[in-house]
Parts: sequence; structure tokens; C-alpha cells
Amino acid sequence: MTPPEIRTDPTPEIEDDPMSQATFLSPVPSELTTTTTLDDVLAEIVERRGEFRTQGYVSQDVITKLKQVGIYRASTPRRFGGDALPPAEFLRLVERISAADGSTGWVASFGSALVYLAALPLETQAELYADGPDVTFAGGLFPVQPAAETTAGFLVNGRWKFASGCMGADVLGVGIPGDASTEGKPRTVLLRPDQVEIVQDWNVVGMAGTGSFDLVVRDVEVPREWTFIRGGTPTVDEPLYRYPTLAYAAQVLAVVNLGIARAALDYAEEVGGGGTGVTGAPKLADRAYYRIEIAKAEARLRAARAFFFEAAEEAYATVLAGDPVSDAQNALLRLSSTHAVQAGSEVVREVFDLSGTNAIYNDHPLQPLVRDAMVPTQHAFLSPAMYDAAGAVLMGLPPTIPAFR
Repeated sequence: MTPPEIRTDPTPEIEDDPMSQATFLSPVPSELTTTTTLDDVLAEIVERRGEFRTQGYVSQDVITKLKQVGIYRASTPRRFGGDALPPAEFLRLVERISAADGSTGWVASFGSALVYLAALPLETQAELYADGPDVTFAGGLFPVQPAAETTAGFLVNGRWKFASGCMGADVLGVGIPGDASTEGKPRTVLLRPDQVEIVQDWNVVGMAGTGSFDLVVRDVEVPREWTFIRGGTPTVDEPLYRYPTLAYAAQVLAVVNLGIARAALDYAEEVGGGGTGVTGAPKLADRAYYRIEIAKAEARLRAARAFFFEAAEEAYATVLAGDPVSDAQNALLRLSSTHAVQAGSEVVREVFDLSGTNAIYNDHPLQPLVRDAMVPTQHAFLSPAMYDAAGAVLMGLPPTIPAFR
């Protein structure tokens, strides 16, 4: 099948661009043929995380290595050569990466985002994965911008925020309004990187390396078949795509804080047996309050993590049994995600509070963990409002917020 022509107006340059007549994506890099393990990549991330924070995004060669270890085929349909991993399995991978670096874990978490693209027509997906299943997708979906309808699709203009991972993306998405056919839900249009301007304006306290830049699009016409409804009915009939899409989107972000909290506790437990403080006071491990509070934090993190993965595994078992995930199970997915992100942030802060004056220095190992752990708690999918919505559903009432399922 010939890929759709996606044009830009006015466009002498684009019309002459061979990409406009080629496959939608570039070929998979030859580096993917080399042998790399996840442990290798994690070690490199630890060495280079300062680089990512300074430049504001995860470097392309590391994205390539994450592709090689399967992060960006984790939600590609099996029919197109992907792994379509069970959610809990992918979440554990993101947790490990986040323990090495929160920003890289956040960017890796969008390896799950191809579940959205399962709502595209099958013919479009076949073109999307024509060069292989390792596809990186990033989206700046809000604020939703108006797009004029054309004979073929939509003429797209505007600026969108928070496109995490856009610097390493093979395909980008931006949000436009829905209509009667989408039941009012926003539509996402897909674009090639050469059709988008990335404005590098990510200047933040935490998650500084996620590259959550703005996307600007000017007069690009996108065929209707290259658009989808986020959380829309999938055209792929495989178990992963029957799992609640919006709940999964919340989980992949929440698990980042579980990884960051794990790193903070590992640090606290390792240094607790070190030397005395600057005042000559006993080492931390010899202080009862330190031992007690670290033990409490360990219990808090492990309890939140157990609830989180239990909810994921139970919901996916229901899917595998051929049944729909119930409203109560979906509520537990959303509840466990919000609880996990809050617990992770609290554990990091507790470790910081216990660590003494040295922890206030900018170059202290806990500083980036504290800053990073603040950010996921601010995401709309993980806000305190989820407690109210989940509680309502568990008591047989409608959820109190939109887009809960």
C-alpha cells in the first residue's frame, strides 16, 4: 500500500522532499543490530544523567539503546512484530530505569503510548510499522488547537505543550478537537518530525531531562486515517489493547516515582553505615530515629508497590480470561497509581529529611531525586481528585471526574 501523502501549505520545500513520498518512518537504525543488555543501558544512564538534565533531554543514542532492549516495542501489536507486553512486565522495566534516572524513566514510560495508536486503521498501522516495531511516539496533546477540516483530513496549526521525549521521537502527535464521531473526545493527529518545530523551552526544577518541549505546527494537512481518538476503540484484537488505556497511561507515570523512591532508600541504607557527621555525632545507622524512620519508609514503599502491581496483574488476568475489566478494577488501577506516586514522593522527602545538613547542597545525590519526585504528583492523571473518583466508583456511584476510564 502506498503511504498517504502528507503535505504542508505553502510547500515548495516539502513537495521536493523525498520523505513526502517515502515510508512514514525512517528505517530502524543499524545500531539495533548490536548486542546490549538492559543492565548495560542502566549503567550508562547513571553515568550520563547529568548530561540529560543539563541539555534538557535524553540523548538520541540512549533512546536507540532503549529501543534495542525492547522498550519501544513493548506496546507494538504482535501482529506487527511487537511484544505487546503485559502491563506489569513493562511497568517493572520502567521502574528499573527510573531508579537509574527519573527523566529517562519518564521518557521510557512512553514506550507504552503505542497502545493509543492501536485505534488507528489497520492499514495505517501497517505503514507505521513497515520498517520495524521499534517506534518512539511523543505527543503534545494540550492545549487542544482548532483544525480546519479538508477533503482529505485536517489542516493543522498551533502550539502544544509537554511533548515529553519529542527529541527522540519517530512520530509526533498533537491534539485537535473532536466532533460527533468522537463523542466529543479530542482527536490526535500524527506527524513526521520534519513537519514539526520543537521549541526547547523546558526550564524546570524536576524531571529536567525529559525534553518536554513545545511543538509548533504550521499549515500541515494530515489525512484523516493518520488521526485517532486517545482511548478510542482499538482496531487490533490482542489482550493488551483490551486493558484500560487511560489507567495504563496513569500507571506508567506513577511507577516512575516508585523507581525514584527505591533509589533514595537504597542510598539511605547504603550511607547509613558511613562515618560521623560534621559535628562528630554518631553515624546515622547508630541513631534509633534514623533506623526507625528508614524502616517505616521501606514498609510504605513496599506496601504501595504491592498494591500497585497487584491491581495491574488482577486486571490483566481478567483481560486474559476474556472478560472486560470491571469499573471497580479500573478504579483500583487509578487509585493504586495515585497512591503509588504520592507514596513515592513522600518516601523521597522522608529520606531527605533524615539525611542531615549535607543533603541541602546542590551536588548531593538526593537533590535530583527530591526534585524529580515532585513532578509526577502534579500530573492530572495522578491528582488527589482520583481518590474521590475511585471512592465513588467503589461505592457504586459514577466517577466524579471525566476521563476516569
